[in-house]
Amino acid sequence: MEEIWRYFPEDLYEAVVAKLPIAAFFRFRSVCQNWNSLLTSDGFTSQCSQFRPPQPWFYTITHSNVNSGVMYDPVSTKWHHPIVPKIPIKTIIFPVASAGGLLCFLDIGHRTFYVCNPLTNSFRELPARSVKVRSRVAVGMISEKLNGAYKIMWLASNGEYEVYDSENDRWQRLGALPECIKLPLSLNLTSQLVAADGWLYFLRSNPDGIVSFHMDSGVWKEYLVPFPPESRDCALAECGGRIMMVGVVTKGPASCVCVWELQKMTLLWTEVDRMPNVLCLELYGKHVKLSCLGNGALVMFSLESKMMNRLITYDILKKEWLKVNDSVRKGLWSVCGTAFYPSLTAMA
Repeated sequence: MEEIWRYFPEDLYEAVVAKLPIAAFFRFRSVCQNWNSLLTSDGFTSQCSQFRPPQPWFYTITHSNVNSGVMYDPVSTKWHHPIVPKIPIKTIIFPVASAGGLLCFLDIGHRTFYVCNPLTNSFRELPARSVKVRSRVAVGMISEKLNGAYKIMWLASNGEYEVYDSENDRWQRLGALPECIKLPLSLNLTSQLVAADGWLYFLRSNPDGIVSFHMDSGVWKEYLVPFPPESRDCALAECGGRIMMVGVVTKGPASCVCVWELQKMTLLWTEVDRMPNVLCLELYGKHVKLSCLGNGALVMFSLESKMMNRLITYDILKKEWLKVNDSVRKGLWSVCGTAFYPSLTAMA
C-alpha cells in the first residue's frame, strides 16, 4: 500500500485536495510536513484558483477580546478561531473590509491599516497614509482575480479620500469629489461598503442616498434615494450586481428586519422580503440595534438589545432566514465583522 501512494501523481493530489471543504485544511495541515508543504506548491495554487467556496465565511470580533476574532462557516455551521499575527499586543484593530480572501483591519486610532489572510496568516502592515485623518472613515476593498492584487479606499465625511494599490504599495488620491456631491457626507460608518463591477457604494444621509466610486477610473456618482419610512440601522448589501439594503422597521412595540432592492429606473427602494413572524416575535417590545456583519449574497445580522443578542443569516437568493449557532461565542457580544470568501492562496 505504501508503494502505491509513493508513486501517486502529485498533480492528482493537488486536484483532489483543492476541492476539499475549506474547514478540512485545518486538519490537513497538521497531518505531516509534506501535506503542509503541498498547500504552498504552484500546482495547488493553480488548482485552488479555479474553485470558489459556495458560501462566504464571517469574521467577527467581540467585546471581550477585539484582537481575537472568530470565523463562522455557514456550510458546516461551525466556528473557528484564527490567529492574526504580527500585530502589537496593545493595538486594538477592527475588521473594516474584505476582498479575495483577505481581511482589511484598521486600528482604533484610525492611523494604520493591516491586511491579513486569517487562514494562512499571510500579513502586511500598509504604509502610512499621506493624509492624516483622526476621525472615523468608511473603507472599501476590491481584488483582481488574475494576479491577486488588491485596492483599498478610505473616505472621510469631509470628502477626503485615498486609494491604496498593493501592486505599487502606496496610497494616492485620484481626484476630488464633484461639487454636486454635498458635504459633509454624513456616512453610515456602521454599515460596510459594497463592491460590484469595480464600483464601491457608500450609504449616506442628509440627503439620503448612495455615493459610488469607480476604483480604476476615479469617477464619482451620487444617487439621491430616500430611505423607506420608519426604517433605521440600514446597511447596504449586494447580490449579483443588484444593490440591496437591510434595516429595521419599527411600528409601536413591534420591530422587523426588512430587505429592499434599489430600483435603478425609479431610484426607489422596493421591499423584497422581511424576517418571518416567528423571529420577529423575539424582538417585540425591545429596542433592537441591528448591525450587518457581512454584505454579500449571504448576510449575517447581529440583533442586540439589553436583554438579547442574536445572530441570524439571510440568503438573498433563497430568501432563507436561519439562526446562527452561537455556542462558541455565548455571552460574547459582537462588536463588528465582515464576510469574506476563504482562500488558501490569497497573499497580503
